[in-house]
Amino acid sequence: MKSRSRPFYPPKLNPPLVWTAQRIAPKVAQAVHQLNLIVTADPDVSLDSLIPERCLLLCNHPTFDDPIAMFLLSGYLNQPFYYLTAYEQFTGWKGWFYQQLGAYSVQRGMADRNSIVQTLELLVQPQCKLVIFPEGGCSFQNDTVMPFRPGAVQLGLQALARSAKRGQPVPDIYAVPISLKYAYIGKMKPVIDKSLRNLEKALGITPHGDYYERLRIAASEVLAQCEQDYGVVPDAHLNWNQRIENLKANVIQQSEAKLGLPPAPKDPDRERVYRLRHALEQQQTIVLEDGSDDWAVISKSLMRVLNFDAIYDGYVAEKPTPERFLDTLTRLEREVFGIDKPRPKGHRHAFLRVGKPVNLKDYLDAYSKARSDTVTLVVQQLQQTVQQNLDILADATARGISW
Repeated sequence: MKSRSRPFYPPKLNPPLVWTAQRIAPKVAQAVHQLNLIVTADPDVSLDSLIPERCLLLCNHPTFDDPIAMFLLSGYLNQPFYYLTAYEQFTGWKGWFYQQLGAYSVQRGMADRNSIVQTLELLVQPQCKLVIFPEGGCSFQNDTVMPFRPGAVQLGLQALARSAKRGQPVPDIYAVPISLKYAYIGKMKPVIDKSLRNLEKALGITPHGDYYERLRIAASEVLAQCEQDYGVVPDAHLNWNQRIENLKANVIQQSEAKLGLPPAPKDPDRERVYRLRHALEQQQTIVLEDGSDDWAVISKSLMRVLNFDAIYDGYVAEKPTPERFLDTLTRLEREVFGIDKPRPKGHRHAFLRVGKPVNLKDYLDAYSKARSDTVTLVVQQLQQTVQQNLDILADATARGISW
């Protein structure tokens, strides 16, 4: 087994390049990524008042285009941002370009000391704006928030505690909850129909029923095939959500066994997957007893778990909007066609709502007495704010549904 060492990619912020990119980004976003940004804020929030402050910008992560939306926000505010970015993004010229824009790497699934040190250094810089997606990865759901990971808030409070310990003035660091919601522009019924037909053809299904029934039939077939792949026998007493959870648990447990990692059933699935991916990436081959190489099989299994991590039965039925239909269809297409990053289904408005900031300095005393409880309290408050503002955006956009 060969171990691979991985370098840390620090930010190399290039202000002239950032300024230029901010000016052309809106046109590139419209032409290439088919989105335009619409910024709103809580009535009690003044965006101008945030400009001179140190801010942790904590945004939900429904699509792969969210960093583009946050960069557009940086242009809207005419401010450079820093971005905590998955290590895998730093390849070739794009990796160099991301560093110039203020991005730096984090290796998920491990305690990345270099990334932690870099974050602490940034948070005490005047006017620092640091973007972190606290869900820890893409949820592929437009209207709901996955549980926030505590790392961002913990590092913010740690930076404050370090300043206090050194006898330095304790600065304000604002944790800013940001809600991002996409809404398609134009008629999406033909797009949904085309996506369904492509899936049905690939799965060998004869179209039957309305769009929702067809979606459920396709999803049922995908679920059954995945269960078969991992030797999971469907239990007639389990509902879909229980079957999905059972399947994910089996996939993770099988992967942990193959990689020799101790099972961690109490940890969130996403954390276990990132730990597994990190362990997997340290090995070039995984030779089983029969002589076969299971590296690619495990890699695909972990991608499957992340793809379906936040999915649940009833997501579309709750609010049968075009966006929820296409959220689910995109998931199924990633599974059936093996597409990592599907192209947008059409032009979209990216509605971004800035919620009421939390000054982490207000929690420093509580943090010094009960670190874990204080971090949990602040994280839950921020997550609730993001979800509440998503609900506001969802209600507003639903009134403009275009089928």
